[in-house]
Amino acid sequence: MHHARPTRWQAVAATPEFRSLLRSRRRFVIPATVFFIAYYLALPVTVGWLPRVMSRPVLGPLTLAYCFALSQFAMAWILLAVYLRRSLGFDVRAARIRRRETAELTDAER
Repeated sequence: MHHARPTRWQAVAATPEFRSLLRSRRRFVIPATVFFIAYYLALPVTVGWLPRVMSRPVLGPLTLAYCFALSQFAMAWILLAVYLRRSLGFDVRAARIRRRETAELTDAER
């Protein structure tokens, strides 16, 4: 196993390929996180501000608030699946960078 020195790590971090990887990951992770937090907080906010609407029955004793709460489980699993799918691309790009850098370290030692 090769360990990059801090100066080598800085060189890798400055490469366009690595910066592009970080940018694309950030473009997914930040909006997904904001969406998750907003969706999660929407339930207590709507129950607090619109209790009549949220207590409206949908099916028998099942209210809109319960439906919304149950939808949060589905949303979390869907968001997880989307992230796992996207992270495969991030992992492939990171592995490509790692292979190139490891090869360069090995060549430098010869």
